[in-house]
Amino acid sequence: MPGVHLRLVTPDNEAECLRLRVDDSQARFIATNAKSLAQAKANPLLVPLAIYDREACGYLKPGVPMVGFVMYEVDCGVGSILRIMIDRAHQGKGYGRAAMIQVIRRLQRYPEVEMIVTSHRHDNAVAASLFRSLGFVPWDVREAAELNPGEVHLRLPDSVWIVKERVMDKEIVE
Repeated sequence: MPGVHLRLVTPDNEAECLRLRVDDSQARFIATNAKSLAQAKANPLLVPLAIYDREACGYLKPGVPMVGFVMYEVDCGVGSILRIMIDRAHQGKGYGRAAMIQVIRRLQRYPEVEMIVTSHRHDNAVAASLFRSLGFVPWDVREAAELNPGEVHLRLPDSVWIVKERVMDKEIVE
């Protein structure tokens, strides 16, 4: 699995982020990056991050292309992974899994985060498989289910936080 480097989406890399595209068959599952970035500009709790290969780490201007986008939020003790997408040219290489692991690690470092959650469209088998492999389990949150009936809401159990961190460290090193 490749390593990833996450950095804030800024005016310097925003255009590259807006050019990222998923496969046409996946477009119905996610919001566009344009919509996500507009939401992040309007809501200071949202953290939009560009996903790069690990080779970009340490360079002001990465010498490698952006491979994806992820956005999270911390609010009311909950770290929510709201968006993740990998550009169609970079899918199937492990970047999505590596990025999720890095975002989970970031959220675990927030003292106020007591729960990590995410969601996916009920018919998005790829996202369901990824999230399940990382230890996410169904989360019965009625308010969100009523607002978005087509979404499956997931949480990362407390017991997985400790176990998965060790597993994640091993996976990153391999």
